[in-house]
Amino acid sequence: MGRNPVVGRQGPVHHAAVIPGEDEAKRLRVKQIRSGIGHAETMNRTLKSIGLRHHQAEVEVDNTATMRGMLYKVRHLILVSPVGGN
Repeated sequence: MGRNPVVGRQGPVHHAAVIPGEDEAKRLRVKQIRSGIGHAETMNRTLKSIGLRHHQAEVEVDNTATMRGMLYKVRHLILVSPVGGN
């Protein structure tokens, strides 16, 4: 029996968040849209260090190089948008 073709359309390529650069926004609103269950422990620790403690949680973070690196690591689990009024 073959693999379900829908399964092949999941993952970072199809659900990756676009992370704005530092010149585009000073602060970012980050929302966790997928659970960390079933992912590597390092990804779960990254979510916790960002401040996302559970599914559907939202936080506002500074747009720094360190934070963008963390967001890039878990980009398939989150939704990122710039905070208005920069």
